[in-house]
Amino acid sequence: MDSALPHIFESSDCAYAKPKDRFVSLLDQIELRVEQLRKDALRLEEEKDTMLTTLDTLRNNEDMLESLDDSDRDDVLRYAERLSMRCLTVDVLVKVQRDDMQQDALHQVNGLIDSLVMGLKNDPSATRSRCSSFMNACSSHAVGHSDKIFETAILGCTLDDQKRVKKRLQGLLDYIDKVHTFEMQ
Repeated sequence: MDSALPHIFESSDCAYAKPKDRFVSLLDQIELRVEQLRKDALRLEEEKDTMLTTLDTLRNNEDMLESLDDSDRDDVLRYAERLSMRCLTVDVLVKVQRDDMQQDALHQVNGLIDSLVMGLKNDPSATRSRCSSFMNACSSHAVGHSDKIFETAILGCTLDDQKRVKKRLQGLLDYIDKVHTFEMQ
C-alpha cells in the first residue's frame, strides 16, 4: 500500500551540498508547508465560527421568524439546528504553545470577552462600546477609548493569540451590529 507522502523536491544545487545543508534545505521546505497548513486550518476554524454565528443570528432573529407561520418557523428552526449540529461535527484545532504566564493572560482575556457575551442581552449598546474599547486595546492605531485592563492582559498573550482574539472581537462587533440592525428594522 502506497502512502501519500508530500513531494519535496531538491534543487540540483542540493545534490552537491553537504549532507547537513541538504537536510536543512528539505526541512526549510517542510517548514513552509507546515506554516501553510496552519494558515489553512486557522481559516477553516474561522469559517466554522462564521457559519455558527450566522446560524445563531438567524435563529435569534425574532422579527424574521415572527413573519412565518408556526409550522414554517418550526421547519426553519429545525433546519438551522441540524446545520449547527452538522457544523459542530467538524473539529479543527491549531494549538498554540504558551508558557504559564501566557496561559494566564489568555484565560483573563477569555474571561473578559465572556463577560461581554453575558452582557449582550441586557445592554447591547454598552456591550458594543466595551467591545470597541477591547478592540482599541488590540490596536496600535486605536480610535477612541482603550480598556487598560484588557490591554494589559492581551499584551501578555502570544502573538497568535492576540491575532485570534482581535478576530474574535471583530466577529462579536459584527454580530452585535447584525442583531442591532435586525432589531431596528
